[in-house]
Amino acid sequence: MIPIPFHSFLIFLIFTVGFAGKQLCLAYIHEKGTAIDCGSEATTKTARDDRNWQGDINSKLFSLSIGGNGEFHNPVASLDDGIDPVPYQTARLSFSEFTYTIPVTAGPKFVRLHFYSDTYQNFSISKAFFSVKVDKYTLLSNFSVSLNAEFFGEKVVVKEYYVNVESSNSMSIKFTPSNLISGAFALINGIEVVPLPADLYNNAYPEHGLLNLNLNRAVTQFKNDTAMETVYRMNIGGSIPITPNRDTGFFRNWDLDGPYLTNPGHSLMPINTSATIEFSNKLPNYTAPTDLYRTARTLGIEDREMMKRFKLTWEYPVDSQFNYRVRLHFCEIVFEMNKTGDRLFYIYIANQTAEDAADVILWAGGKYIPYVREYLVPMFNNNEEKRMNLSIALQGNEKDWKSTYVDAILNGVEIFKMSLNNNLAGPNPDSKPKNSANIDSSPKKNNRLIIVIVCGVVFILVIASTLAFFVVRRGRKIKDSASSKGIRWAHKSFATTKSSKAGGSSSLPSARCRDFSLVEIIAATNNFENIFIIGVGGFGNVYKGYIDNGTIPVAIKRLKTESSQGIQEFKNEIELLSHLRHRHLVSLIGYCNEDPEMILVYDYMSNGTLRDHLYKTDNPPLTWTQRLQICMGAANGLHYLHTGTKYTIIHRDVKTTNILLDENWVAKVSDFGLSKTGPTSMSNAHLTTVVKGSIGYLDPEYYRRQQLTEKSDVYSFGVVLCEVLCGRPPILRTAQKGQVSLAEWVQNSYQNETLHEIMDPYLTGKIAPECLKKYGQLIMQCMLDNGTERPSMKDIVWSLEFALQLQNYWEANNYDSVDGGELKTKAAEDEVTLLKTYGNKIDIGDDDGTFTSSWAETTESKSSASTKLISSSSDDDSRKRMSGTVFSEITDYPKGR
Repeated sequence: MIPIPFHSFLIFLIFTVGFAGKQLCLAYIHEKGTAIDCGSEATTKTARDDRNWQGDINSKLFSLSIGGNGEFHNPVASLDDGIDPVPYQTARLSFSEFTYTIPVTAGPKFVRLHFYSDTYQNFSISKAFFSVKVDKYTLLSNFSVSLNAEFFGEKVVVKEYYVNVESSNSMSIKFTPSNLISGAFALINGIEVVPLPADLYNNAYPEHGLLNLNLNRAVTQFKNDTAMETVYRMNIGGSIPITPNRDTGFFRNWDLDGPYLTNPGHSLMPINTSATIEFSNKLPNYTAPTDLYRTARTLGIEDREMMKRFKLTWEYPVDSQFNYRVRLHFCEIVFEMNKTGDRLFYIYIANQTAEDAADVILWAGGKYIPYVREYLVPMFNNNEEKRMNLSIALQGNEKDWKSTYVDAILNGVEIFKMSLNNNLAGPNPDSKPKNSANIDSSPKKNNRLIIVIVCGVVFILVIASTLAFFVVRRGRKIKDSASSKGIRWAHKSFATTKSSKAGGSSSLPSARCRDFSLVEIIAATNNFENIFIIGVGGFGNVYKGYIDNGTIPVAIKRLKTESSQGIQEFKNEIELLSHLRHRHLVSLIGYCNEDPEMILVYDYMSNGTLRDHLYKTDNPPLTWTQRLQICMGAANGLHYLHTGTKYTIIHRDVKTTNILLDENWVAKVSDFGLSKTGPTSMSNAHLTTVVKGSIGYLDPEYYRRQQLTEKSDVYSFGVVLCEVLCGRPPILRTAQKGQVSLAEWVQNSYQNETLHEIMDPYLTGKIAPECLKKYGQLIMQCMLDNGTERPSMKDIVWSLEFALQLQNYWEANNYDSVDGGELKTKAAEDEVTLLKTYGNKIDIGDDDGTFTSSWAETTESKSSASTKLISSSSDDDSRKRMSGTVFSEITDYPKGR
């Protein structure tokens, strides 16, 4: 590193006056850092961060000392697609200790170590065990590159540290192979040393320092000799990560927070790209990128009573036996919030109360002004568990402080592990099977958990029944009046739309949507008896009932008054479904709207939801042909919504719990509470609307632009296709890094041609290779970043039908018998040959829901394999064993099989 002239430090601090806020902001003149491309002779400027990466062979900018004779510089055998050649194409490996000595000035530095887990000449990556020290600090001890890469599901491992260089004019980084492993060697692909301003992390905010949660929030000053490891740096509510080239000159990476949310369904993600972010004299303008403060998460609960109890929670796994520094970034960007007291909320960290009246506008001194709050959080336990969950939770506070809105907000999070006795090294993660996604609990823990849950549910039901009795009795005594408020007023408001006093026609056609009396509903459910409950969710309980003198089974969804959903969703579902009839849409039989009840009555779907048959279930697994047929049915239903009515209908909540299966395994799309109607033609139109949907299924383009099109449903359906193939949830927080998001994992696996490795183990060897290829192509097309490039639902149905024919042809030519014998060695015809032979055009989706395919008929005549679109159901006894959970809000999924 070239030493910086002394006069540069005279302009280290520059004061500028902000025009709008008249605030005093601190600007930082960035020192030149060092980026080393280990094992390389060249100096390369990268587009990723616009820096020169200096090769370490014969470099004059730093020195490299090596002990013994076992040092090598080696190129990696091959890089995966998307991996930057610099610094991961080459590496320095050694069986002996080696040290980099880098010229630096005094002050804090980021030290980043880059590792790539792969095959190197004459080196087995499984033997890469070593320690790393920077001056007096131990950063890594007996560190395994392969175990960490395997655990996080990514070949690239980057470790970032904050180290303060005191009076020295150089920094030494020492790599020592482990003496615990025979044949162990040290490995490094790249090193960064990035100078930092003294006030970025070192006592940047003397007004409060670090609030120590172990000492009743007493102020603790950050010591200069404390080193830190960056564990998490999150862009809360952002639609895309903030990459190093978009940081404030320190090349930090800000990841997305979605995988760490414990209750993503309720949170909202406000975006204000037009906001002018103004830093005050309380916070340097290089603290974080302005893009971090233009997005956030808020509670997202419309029901005020429920919002008082709801906690928006993230859980971050961390090494135990360390203190952690938690830095929370705030900026008020929501239109309604304009003054102190508008939004007051609780902050809980590691289950301790950090704040009971957080007020961002008060803290920051105004709106659109960033602010940072920091906490010291001990994470120690008395057992041998390597990791603990560090939780961060937000909850609105109206009861104690009378805030205008019951809500909370958070824009960014940084979590740092703090050194103890100059040590930051944690244990290596436990090795996992390659395709492992779940971490199983022990049977004893499961049994105890089940007992606790059952006892809790029984207790809650007893209390709820008692309270309900008195509430109903009291409700009957209260007269309705014009001044009635809340949910009762909402019911009456909706009731006026049912018919006109002047004799006008009802807005809900009685011929298709029946208006049930509450007496009928009570009779159908035996007064909402608990044994009739088949599901519990955000809307309320779902009951199996019998109408028309007990002759017709139905599903009855009953609103609970504290539900996060309400009158608008209730009206929306009735108004949409009462006008829609299609074989692949769930049928709404009727509704009940008698104060205080809001109830929906549907056809009963005896085989539950699609998710009930994919994972977390005791139901027998679906065959691949069944899965394709179900996907085709659901796609047909969505195709009808998009094109089969006067106005385009966008479902906005496509997921496996909203695809129901009747007794004949016919797929039906359900739950239209979030649906939106658009223009008659959506080809060049969109709706600008508040982003709603389910985490894991949400279209990134819709989330980013807040512009809704029918292609948002296509993206969500692509995630459904991933679930169907892999048999796991769209978000799995216990999974390895890179596998938390199913959509991301599937896309990466497809690009790496390893899609067959991550599919449901039950399907291994049962999918035609060409069928899997076609299916993977369809997933990739559905989840393209640009919505206009995604296929229509009609195209999707055609592709699924083609995939089914590829599967049928393969089975007919590769199985010893129709009922599924051992596979023969004969290969199936390739896709091109099959298309030439059986490539008749498909007629997609009549208005009545029928589906015709001349291709299917042709193939059936040529093959003994059946191409029926809907398979026959099992016997009645087996159907009774199927889950009765049939609505999207249900959260009590069955146990895993």
